[in-house]
Amino acid sequence: MANIKDLFSKMSKTAGSDPVSTPEPKKGLPSAFDSILKKIDLNFFAHLDLKELISGKKQVVGLDIGSSSLKLMEIIESGGGFFMNRFIQVPLERGVIVDGAIVELGKLVDALKVLFKNSGCQRKGIVTSLSGHSVIVKKATFPNMEDQELRDMIHDEAGKYLPFDSMDDVNFDFQILGQNEYNPNHLDVIIVAAKKENIETYVEAIEMAGLSAVILDVDSFALETMYEKNYDYDEKDIAVIVNIGASITNINVVKNATSIFTRDFTVGSNSITEAIQSQYGGSFDDAEHMKIEGPQEDSMARRDFQSALLSFADPILSEIERSVDYFRSTYGDEDIRQVLIAGGGAFIPGIAPDLSQRLNIPAEIIQPFRKIGYNKKIMTQEDIERIGPVAAVAVGLALRRIGDK
Repeated sequence: MANIKDLFSKMSKTAGSDPVSTPEPKKGLPSAFDSILKKIDLNFFAHLDLKELISGKKQVVGLDIGSSSLKLMEIIESGGGFFMNRFIQVPLERGVIVDGAIVELGKLVDALKVLFKNSGCQRKGIVTSLSGHSVIVKKATFPNMEDQELRDMIHDEAGKYLPFDSMDDVNFDFQILGQNEYNPNHLDVIIVAAKKENIETYVEAIEMAGLSAVILDVDSFALETMYEKNYDYDEKDIAVIVNIGASITNINVVKNATSIFTRDFTVGSNSITEAIQSQYGGSFDDAEHMKIEGPQEDSMARRDFQSALLSFADPILSEIERSVDYFRSTYGDEDIRQVLIAGGGAFIPGIAPDLSQRLNIPAEIIQPFRKIGYNKKIMTQEDIERIGPVAAVAVGLALRRIGDK
């Protein structure tokens, strides 16, 4: 069976390579991510090489390339468990990444160099990911057949399953989910595809920064990895992981820690910032600062503002609601156990109760360090809760290993 998470592993710029690939510092006020972390001194992570002595484990680092920041995460295996050895982030100027595509290659390369210089990280093997319009994830049903036969059919009949007339300029892979529930002679399959030019641009950026892209994942599947390592679940347990980033929201429905439905839409927490800017005036950076810190007024004004944030977030929450309704209509009687909220949007006051009420499902903020250790002499549980939602994708990427299944 193909391993979809190795879809874009061992990247190279060779035109015929079969496996896919991914996407400075911001001026003015700090980004939402910076504001959240402003009370946490992350510099210790840059030089915390606790167990750089672990050899032969094919260690890599996770690199989450978002539209508003870059996040580097190193997780090592220690004593049969996992330990966060390094975490650092730098802001990324608006417009460098748009809808998951690299627009300003030079600025991204400069930001990557700053990130790695500040981190002190010696590992050059990078695991990063795609999201948004740069990657297509599609579920389809096929008659029972061998893997190679299935691969040939997807390639030859791409137009039936993917929005491409030809697969010559596309890298793709698939994973068989299992037998179709309603027809035992058919298989449920998830297909992932991306244009080679998008892949090559991501790989080029990473290599221009002096690094090496060894695995290219997908944001939604990175969240699946994070969930698998941190949460307890039964074979029939279904969870919805919602990652509200700056410009893209990822939705991943997992059953038994395996993706069965994914969707990305290009609306994120920047839309809330723009709504604040429209309502209160000022620059985008002013509005971003207000979104995190609230207005510099009395407590009543701050409470009123927090209530207004949920109304500004309604387009995102309504789209999440529609996506979950679509999943329910497609999958019938499947019972969703919980909704986990990640990304900067998770910090919107009241977002978990609001989603819980809309969906009639328990909802909570994601905890990507539930089973991953950290230096408790330097970071408190409160610190971990602050960085957790925005670090969720990076955690999933950092947990990957070359050749893992």
